[in-house]
Amino acid sequence: MDRPWPTKRRAMMALAACALAMLGVARAAEQQFPFGRELMLDVAPMKGSKRVPMLEIDDKGIADIDLWCNSVKGQMVVAGDTITIVTGPKTAYACPPERAQADDDVLSALNEVTSWRRDGDVLVLIGTRTMRFRLQTN
Repeated sequence: MDRPWPTKRRAMMALAACALAMLGVARAAEQQFPFGRELMLDVAPMKGSKRVPMLEIDDKGIADIDLWCNSVKGQMVVAGDTITIVTGPKTAYACPPERAQADDDVLSALNEVTSWRRDGDVLVLIGTRTMRFRLQTN
């Protein structure tokens, strides 16, 4: 007489394998680069302003980068966990000196980014400095 437990054990193992596979898919989705999304630098606004640097990245990696005062167009090339960011010229709005310097600092840091990772809803760009951008949910 065959006992039913080997069949139940196989069913439980298959169910566990499915659960692990689904977890792997969810984890892989979390690790995908956020193309087609808008992200905000995880910093407080400068005194006297509500503006914070933002990245809007389309599905092809073309980025609109809003800095503290000015903006630039850029291209993000992603291969695995490696990233290269190439930026164009800044707009030429009149800015207070501290905001102009902050624009240059953010732009310089973006141009020096070499790798990235996702921490949930945060994109971490790693280079000479580490920058954290939050995915916008609105």
